[in-house]
Amino acid sequence: MRYEFHPDALAEYEEAALYYAECQRGLEMRFIAAVEHAIQQVIDSPESWHILEEDVRWHLTRIFPYAVLYTIENDYVLIIAIMHCHREPSYWQGRISNRD
Repeated sequence: MRYEFHPDALAEYEEAALYYAECQRGLEMRFIAAVEHAIQQVIDSPESWHILEEDVRWHLTRIFPYAVLYTIENDYVLIIAIMHCHREPSYWQGRISNRD
């Protein structure tokens, strides 16, 4: 199954990677690997992860306090957010009403 990022989800993913790059050399690569691993697990078995709200599911990353929020569409997974788990929890909700 393929996946796509909501544009805001991709932007927050990039911002988080840049933040970790500034924190410590190479840390952004560990962050990217953790997120990509979580995304791969979602793609491999999209219905395995917990429902957060309505049809939005979430899967936690390893080590970093982030979750991949996604929906299962007809022929792909839509990544709604790469959410920091210790920040405002509902900021992404406007993204689900703007789906095609």
